[in-house]
This record gives sequence, structure tokens and C-alpha cells, in this order.
Amino acid sequence: MSLILAVNAGSSSLKISLFQRQANDQLPRLILTSSTSSISSPPAKFSFKVVDVPGSELTSSGHKESAEADIRDHESAFGHFIDKLARYAEDLKQATQAAGEDRLNLDLDQIRNVCHRVVHGGEYAEPVVITEETYHHIERLSDLAPLHNGAALRVIHAAISILPNSRSIAFFDTAFHKHLPAHVVAYAIDQNVARKRGLRKYGFHGLSYAFITRSVAQYLGEDPSKLNIIALHIGSGASACAIRGGRSIDTSMGLTPLSGLPGATRAGDIDPSLIFHYTSKAQMDVENGGRILSHKEGVATEVHISDAERILNTEMGWKALAGTTDFGEIVRKADDDKCMLAFDLLLDRILHFVGAYFLALRGHVHALVFAGGVGEHSVELRSRVGEAVRCLGFAAVDDGMNEGVDGRKGVVVDIGDGGQGGKRVLVCRTDEQGEMARECLMVKGL
Repeated sequence: MSLILAVNAGSSSLKISLFQRQANDQLPRLILTSSTSSISSPPAKFSFKVVDVPGSELTSSGHKESAEADIRDHESAFGHFIDKLARYAEDLKQATQAAGEDRLNLDLDQIRNVCHRVVHGGEYAEPVVITEETYHHIERLSDLAPLHNGAALRVIHAAISILPNSRSIAFFDTAFHKHLPAHVVAYAIDQNVARKRGLRKYGFHGLSYAFITRSVAQYLGEDPSKLNIIALHIGSGASACAIRGGRSIDTSMGLTPLSGLPGATRAGDIDPSLIFHYTSKAQMDVENGGRILSHKEGVATEVHISDAERILNTEMGWKALAGTTDFGEIVRKADDDKCMLAFDLLLDRILHFVGAYFLALRGHVHALVFAGGVGEHSVELRSRVGEAVRCLGFAAVDDGMNEGVDGRKGVVVDIGDGGQGGKRVLVCRTDEQGEMARECLMVKGL
């Protein structure tokens, strides 16, 4: 069976999973994973881990964690992975031949499809094969998702160059939200201008929400088309989503990933005029007590859109509040006023969306679901959110079950006290690469 490579490019990271197609279009089998972090602040940290390869015990090259000075950007990170995969495939071939055992063919020519997570797809509602036309369409959308679309395009370019016989396919985070109602999609602006310029809510983290929806439905024994959940994907980028009948009916991110919940470096929802006051170099208006920026002609200054987006995307969030992008550090330093503010602010914004989505679903909610790096690992955040939503009829979070999530198996873990009844509180180990590999089987002609 051929291989599927699923690639997830973050702003300074690259996650890759290799899958093998199965007979009768069963779920692809995960073969190995790789992760590269700190790409923008070298040396990058590289890991390579074999998950399910017969004969892997015959070679010592199946697991590696190292700092790599030669990884300078996303292209070189992808190239480094391919070099490592090729060396491992050759080592495995020689080791299994010497032992007289059959081997899994991991040669690069077995990679038929390379799936790329692309954050912003604009009007694309389904996966697309990368052509010159689709590449440039994604390129034009980079300004709307500057932390991710650019990185994805660089990896796509590298994949086409290094694996010329493979087909690159883009899977869009915006696609899951294609059924959003018109009144949710629209902003209160001139709709002629909005339609002409594509100014509307798109929503993001769609691959994660698709995986969560399918996994939670299976866990609860529900038909996905009847599942109602409030899902929280909380990581360096954070969002919330109301899902009714298996479809997104509202989500916190909008035209770009900037709106909604604050993240590691993103501001989340702010008053639109704040950025002009925040960046202004004009003197304070002394006539208003020295605290209000002047709008007088010749005194006020302009801020360029690129400056505003850079600041709001890279200099805000937990980084601005607490001086760190590591949420674990914020929790550990809970006695620090800055860290306490960052934690409480995120908690407050999460509760705003949970409350709003509970009403949007008219209270018919099967579960509140935590996912993402912070959602899956922060015992403290889950506990505080769980405590607050008890009034909505959710089960109380069981301290022991909540604290023991990392030690429990399964894609979905229940952290609620089932003995007390109530709506479920769950943790889902989301897998965007796995979702792409699964959806790849559904792409016509592949």
C-alpha cells in the first residue's frame, strides 16, 4: 500500500506524520511522526519517532531527538525530515534483509500524496490539489493568516521540489466552517464592499474541529449528524466553536485568526481603535488630562496595516501580559501578578464564548470538549472552566480524573464526575495530521 505524508506547518514549527493506506479505504495506519520546533530561533529541535514499523527493533535509527543547526527555515526543516526518512528506510531495508524478514517499503517513491494543512483557504470549501493556480490563490490569502499560510506555502514548494512524483494537496482550516449561517458570517459593514473584498468570518482550526466532532461522536455512541458540542481548541492559537448536528454554527475566530480568544502572541478580541492609540507616537492631549491621545490635525499619527497586523499577531497575548508564550510557565507562576492576569483574562474570554455558544445551541449540548496543547495538558485551566460551567448543567470535573488525563489511554477522555450526572466534560487528543490523512482517502481521484 502507498504512503501518505501529512504536514502541519506552524509559525515556527513543523509537524509531520507518515501513514500507510489500508485495504478497503480503512483508516490510514500511522507509521511514524516527526516534529521540528524553534525554527525561527535556532538551533531548531528535531524529533523522529517510529510508531508502527515491523522490524524497527533491528535498527537503531528509528528514534532521534536533537538540536539541528542546519535547519534554518521551513524548507530546510522539511528537507531534513526527508533525508532522515530516506536514511531510516535504507537502514530498515538492510536490517530486515539480513534477518530474512519482510519489510515495510518506506522508499520515497511510495509517497503518493503529501497533505498540507493550510490555515486560510478563502472560498475553498474542499481540499484542492496544488497547481500553479491554487498555489497563487493560497499565496494571495497569506496576509489574512501571516503566521501560517506563508510557512505552509514554503513547505509546499519544498515538497514539490523534493518529491516531484508525489501529489501535494491543501487541506483548509476554514473548510469546516463552510456552513456558518449568513448572520454569523456577516460583519455590520456595507455588504457590497464585504462581498467584493471577501470581508467576512471564515473561522479556523477546522481540521481539529472535524477530528474532535468525529472522535467525540464515536466515544459517545452518537450519530455525528446529531452531535451538539462546544469545543475549545486552546493552544498557542486559541479558538472556540459551537457545533450543532456535526456542523459549525459559530466560532470565535473571524476574517483572520486574530479575533476571539487571546493566544500566545495574538491579542484576541480588542476594540478596533485600540491599535491606533497603542502605536501612536503622538503626545498625549494635555487638555484631556494627559491620558487621551490627540486627534488634532498635525498631532495624530498613522499606523500602517502591516505594522498593526504584525503587532497584533506577534507581540500581544500571553507574551505581552506575562512575558512568556509558555502557558505552563504562567500556571507555575500563579503568584506572579502578570501571570495571574494572563490566566484570568484567558479564562474570562473562554467563559464568554462558552456562555454564548450554550445559548446558540439552546442548551442542547452533549459535551464541552477541551483540545489543543493547553486544553489537553492544563489541569488548572480545565478545572477553573469546569467549575464555572456547573451552573449550565455540566458534570462536575473530577479532580483525580482531570489530573490523570496524561496517564490515560484513548483519543477522548472523560474528566467529569459521571456519578452526579450532567452534560459531559471531555478532553480530546486532537490530530490534524490524522484528519488530513483520513480526508485524503475521500478526495476524488486520489
